[in-house]
Amino acid sequence: MKKDNMKVDHVTASVIQGALENIAVEMGYKLMRMSYSSIIRESEDFGAALVDSEGRGLAESAQSTPLQSGPIPGYVRGVLRILAERGETIQPGDVIMHNDAYAGASHGPDVGFIVPVFHEDALIAFATTTAHHLDIGALTPGSCGIVDAIDAYAEGLQFKAIKVYEQGQKVVPVWHLLRDNIRVSDLVVGDMEAQIAAARFGAEQLGELINRYGLTTFAAACEAVMNYAERLMRQAIAALPDGRYSATTYIDGYLDDPDPARRNLPLVVTINVEGDEMTVDLTGTTPQVSDRPINMPLEGTVDIAIWLTVRSVLLDTDTHGHIPVNDGLVRPIHIIAPKGCLANPVFPAPTIARFCPGNQLADTVMKALAEVAPQQVSAGIGNLRVIAFSGLQDSTHWVHMEIFEGSYGGRHGKDGMDAVDTLYANTRNNPIEDIESHLPLRVSRYELREDVCGAGEWRGGFGSVRELEYLSNGAAAVEGEGHHYAPWGFRGGNDGGVASLNLARVDGETQEMPSKVPHTTLNTGDRFVCVGPAGGGYGDPFQRDPERVLTDVIDELISRQSAERDYGVAITKELVLDHSATATLRQAHSAK
Repeated sequence: MKKDNMKVDHVTASVIQGALENIAVEMGYKLMRMSYSSIIRESEDFGAALVDSEGRGLAESAQSTPLQSGPIPGYVRGVLRILAERGETIQPGDVIMHNDAYAGASHGPDVGFIVPVFHEDALIAFATTTAHHLDIGALTPGSCGIVDAIDAYAEGLQFKAIKVYEQGQKVVPVWHLLRDNIRVSDLVVGDMEAQIAAARFGAEQLGELINRYGLTTFAAACEAVMNYAERLMRQAIAALPDGRYSATTYIDGYLDDPDPARRNLPLVVTINVEGDEMTVDLTGTTPQVSDRPINMPLEGTVDIAIWLTVRSVLLDTDTHGHIPVNDGLVRPIHIIAPKGCLANPVFPAPTIARFCPGNQLADTVMKALAEVAPQQVSAGIGNLRVIAFSGLQDSTHWVHMEIFEGSYGGRHGKDGMDAVDTLYANTRNNPIEDIESHLPLRVSRYELREDVCGAGEWRGGFGSVRELEYLSNGAAAVEGEGHHYAPWGFRGGNDGGVASLNLARVDGETQEMPSKVPHTTLNTGDRFVCVGPAGGGYGDPFQRDPERVLTDVIDELISRQSAERDYGVAITKELVLDHSATATLRQAHSAK
């Protein structure tokens, strides 16, 4: 878009920004309603966004996960680079498919479909949808838990700026290739077609918006709102004292691997604040694991983890109200990640299982910011787990991807949230009724984990306990973190609780599993017992309101013994607060 001498009044700019956001949201809802797979329909693991012709984000769907919508500008920039290298052009009626983790995509299963928007023969913008697909032809069924992929080629089909429609005409051989190489192709291809329809809707609506206001006014409004978002972020950074703030956390890696280079891996973040700019330096982060897929693409995962965390901490909507999410927010934030580290791998290092490491990186960024913004962060989060369930019925594949919740740490004035997705994830699990009505699985247990959380003035959130039973022979693969390292406590709060995973075989044998499990065959009656992590505590537990402790005991979240040991709160067998005994316990604690 031409930017010379463009001016627009604030009201018009706000109206156009609101329209852009509404278009992105509507794209997302249309994709949800048209999709076939529960991972999109129920879990909402998708993204929708509008991007200008330079690859700058204009607006994204607020109801979807930031890890899907946030990378979309990178998808577009990657496509533009690849097409330029090939000498190809973009024409009206084109639809481009893209999932290259080394050219903007978050990882291979998150496939983007990009529809260009033209105005009077000029390319103005793109309407794009992304979605996590159940299968893209990797070495084992599903698109998660492929934790033994040795390189990018083992992770499934690679789509590097592939036109699936060219000037309005369907490129039929591409669609044959998709159906011939993807398990559960009816579901996956149906979801892809839904993505295209939603993106085309967005492109149509965006074209009408440009026609309504004229290109000059539209372009001026976009520039104005991006500049406004940039000012907000610069003001938030400038409010911090200049300095360097560092934190280190660890991921499990492959705990059952004898090679120390594949387990107990550090993530190091150093944040340098200078005036109204911030540099996030990942120097010191563990080297890439060249033959295991926990590496994180710099563009598409690492940048989103950093931007989302900084934005959430410094521009909390409880304080600042509505924040336009566009290119302006990221301009003052610079990222350094040494080539060849886990946060900036070199092709063909695999990346398909980058989700949990990326979430832990976001947690590390928050831990570094805790030094300078202690009342704006939470204590350590409990990371997530993703399981790919699969099997064959009458020679036909079934595949299901389920997200197992984490938990938040406590924050100033608030307890941590229980059994939810965390940080850059915003997906949901599937309703039990949906799982059991479509799949040979039974959910025999689903509850909050009891008596395990990070004690604090504001306690950490509780993880969940879920048990799933196979009703026919099948298989599963698991990717997760947090079996070895507990979420960190803050300001005197206690660390949270680690996760665990057990496989209970129908023959009575029980196996304790690591956080990552490659494709494993399962028999009818076998059960996965998944115990989620508990978030870290915030503040001295002995400063917690005794009435809050009593409520947790009454709700059977913690025991009377834990109340006394961790909080100095005495509660009788009749579940009545003993004020005198509580005062004595807390005085004794203070005297230590």
